Amino acid sequence: MFNRNRCLGHLAAITSIALVAGCGVFSSGSSEDKGPIVVGTTSAPSTLDPAASWDGSWELFRNIYQTLLGYPNGSATPQPDAAEKCAFTDETNRNYRCELRPNLTFSDGDALDAAAVKHSVDRIRKINVRGGPAGLLGSLERVQVLGAREIVFHLNKPDATFPFVLATPAMSIVDPDDYPADALRKDHGISGSGPYSLQSYQEGKQAVLVGNGRYRGFAKRHNDAVTIRYFQDSDQMVEALKDGKIDLTYRGLAASDIVDLQGGAADQDLQLVEGTGTEISYLVFNPKDPWAGKAAVRRAIAQVVDRPAIAHKIYRDTVDPLYSMVPAGLVGHTTGYFDAYGSPSVSKARGILRDAGIDQRVPLTLWYTTDRYGSETAPEFRELKRQLDGSGLFSVTLRSRPWKTYEAGYRKGEYPVFGRGWFPDFPDAENFIAPFVGEQNALGTPYPSPRITDRLLPESRGVSNRAAVVKEFEEAQQILVDDARLLPLWQGRQYVAASGEISGGERALDPSTIMTMWELDRKTSW
Repeated sequence: MFNRNRCLGHLAAITSIALVAGCGVFSSGSSEDKGPIVVGTTSAPSTLDPAASWDGSWELFRNIYQTLLGYPNGSATPQPDAAEKCAFTDETNRNYRCELRPNLTFSDGDALDAAAVKHSVDRIRKINVRGGPAGLLGSLERVQVLGAREIVFHLNKPDATFPFVLATPAMSIVDPDDYPADALRKDHGISGSGPYSLQSYQEGKQAVLVGNGRYRGFAKRHNDAVTIRYFQDSDQMVEALKDGKIDLTYRGLAASDIVDLQGGAADQDLQLVEGTGTEISYLVFNPKDPWAGKAAVRRAIAQVVDRPAIAHKIYRDTVDPLYSMVPAGLVGHTTGYFDAYGSPSVSKARGILRDAGIDQRVPLTLWYTTDRYGSETAPEFRELKRQLDGSGLFSVTLRSRPWKTYEAGYRKGEYPVFGRGWFPDFPDAENFIAPFVGEQNALGTPYPSPRITDRLLPESRGVSNRAAVVKEFEEAQQILVDDARLLPLWQGRQYVAASGEISGGERALDPSTIMTMWELDRKTSW
């Protein structure tokens, strides 16, 4: 996990003042109003309704909606936000009680009470969007309202991770007057209670945020307004940063742009900060496909794929090869795929197929999205095709779609093999296993694994000390390796590039790597 308590910790800053500023590369400061801070990203929301989102839409939600719990600067565990206090009320971790802050309202003045919290959580399960956040609530039995400010979550089994679930933007509190109990909100409006209000929104282009004077929570805004601009690729985004059209980038920097900034950020009065990240990239195999559904085919692919080549040739060593679904830096990380397959080997892959009676070139279609995970996605999949075709064992066709239709496609089970990225909901090994298994999961592709879902995960959730459940996570990951339904490729690092006058960037990324816009400020002097 990225520890932000120790100044820049693992960060390396490249800037004209790095040698003298120390941990003050993004040091705090206040300034006169120069208009909104403009932030660029390649990760546009797929929806504005929290009940439909288990994806990068959370980046926007974190800043506009409010959750009972959140992550104040420097905290790696959830702390009260809309809530005044929360705690388990029993030793079995099955009853979780929260008391709201007094006099909470939404940005339009409507009251935010315990009934609104219950409405917000209940509608997630009732609407039950395929691949949506209902999968996070598997341990929830019912929500009970006790007066205007008190709410109790009754769980069907012990779950020490439930406070982390409540801290995810999926659990954003919405106004019952604007969000139906049994259907998604259809317009582009947002009725939230977070640090900002949504002044205007142009899908795929920009979101204009202005300070919400009614907000009551832990966040302290260092600016009055933020505009988020959505870009199709890194080149356009970095050009806008260099031209002064945006002030900061926080998602989607291409490897070539990172390398360029590493070599010349100081000369352009820009800052580049690198930090350990928990973003992962992986392939998903559809078990209903006649070829991807064969374990031998999946294992042969795992034996051929050359992760170091992808990391070096495509990402220019700005990512690291990954051999388990749980990334390095989290308790429970393993190197299961390397232990099982070792270095890439065509001869071993051929043997795997031969033993399964497969003696022809396996036809496969690999799908990827064109506008979600950065400019290297297409070159990465071309490299995967080169590796697999080059083995003589596979014949790969590449297909792609923009995220909006791509997401709908994989939720419907249309793709034999497809690429996904994952930014954690919360910093725990469970969140790199649980979302991908079970009949209902974040991929829209059922993955029944009773040993994981009925035994290992429930056992781990009953233990508050997460370091004490390493064996459960290791066994779960070995099952994932044996099934080869998910193939991890690489683990990303976090890069933030900003103009020289922006401060607060080192505080702005929370433990789930979502940018909290309220931490950003403009400096007047060093």
